[in-house]
Amino acid sequence: MLRELDYKIGGMEMDKVFKVGLVGAGGVTQLHLDGYKNHPERVEVVAICDPNEEVLNKRADEYGIKHRFTDLQDFIENSHVDVAVVCTPTSVRKEVLFPIIEAGIPIFVEKPFSDTLTEAAAIVDKASKAKLPMAVNQNFRRHYPFELIRGIVKENAIGKISQIMFTEIFFRQDAGWRLNNKRHALSVMGIHWLDGFRLVLDANPVTIACQTRSSSAINCAGETEATVQMAFDNDAIVTYVQSFSSSFSKNEMIVIGEKGTIVANHTSVKLYQRGQAEPIKTWKHHISREEATFGGLNQLLMCIESGHVPTNNVIDNLKTVSLLAGAYQAAEENSVISFDAEGLLQNEISIL
Repeated sequence: MLRELDYKIGGMEMDKVFKVGLVGAGGVTQLHLDGYKNHPERVEVVAICDPNEEVLNKRADEYGIKHRFTDLQDFIENSHVDVAVVCTPTSVRKEVLFPIIEAGIPIFVEKPFSDTLTEAAAIVDKASKAKLPMAVNQNFRRHYPFELIRGIVKENAIGKISQIMFTEIFFRQDAGWRLNNKRHALSVMGIHWLDGFRLVLDANPVTIACQTRSSSAINCAGETEATVQMAFDNDAIVTYVQSFSSSFSKNEMIVIGEKGTIVANHTSVKLYQRGQAEPIKTWKHHISREEATFGGLNQLLMCIESGHVPTNNVIDNLKTVSLLAGAYQAAEENSVISFDAEGLLQNEISIL
């Protein structure tokens, strides 16, 4: 059984300005820093840590960050931050997260918060036992209109969902550490979409099947193509197609319900009902990744102030990592993978 979250902090003054330090100075830190700089009433970035001094100084100079560290333990002991934002490659996440957890510093960590389900469970267990607030930057919950769609579904506008069909195809050539990662397209983008399906359906997965391929059009060690099919415990099925090698770009989510259908992309959500050729209602949507990333951090900050569990907490996100792990296992074994009643891979998680 998953442990209930019980945080040992809370009751701080509301609307505090939090001192934040970043661990990792690579490309994704720009997303965080650009989002945080628009909210000086909540966030002051006071420190940054990276073993690569050139990368560290470049990022710190760009954003005017005074305190710079090349050693993690030095950062932990001397940065005096209220929150650590961890943006390291996933391959070193556990080595970075464990010392920060042991130091009792609340953490906001990039997605996926681990490459493997076993390691993710160990991280969650350590944070849970320490009663330490820890949240994941699942910024596409707001950047993509998943939260908006969830609200429409909750209002019973389309009735019981029978199926979701999601397609994202485009051309993407990554660089840096991702090129050698054996988990690619699903780990980079699928983690967002799998999390979004869970959010919209408000249900746990029952089974997952997956096929992956790697196109020679892209320089990488991992998969560039994937087709995933899932069944959830509310009887909905989801079909998801991903490509990083397509010369044609398309992003579309179709949510089919017994009374209506939602058609969405990054910028709009349209509601169709039977017998109507045109949508009966359209919502425009634009929340930047930067703003959504600040929103995810702010959930953690409000948790620190109040003790209330943030919706992007690591135990919830463990279920998303479990879906990702299930997809890769299904592809490797060419089989259908089952989940337990809590939405975790059967026989995989026993420590929580």
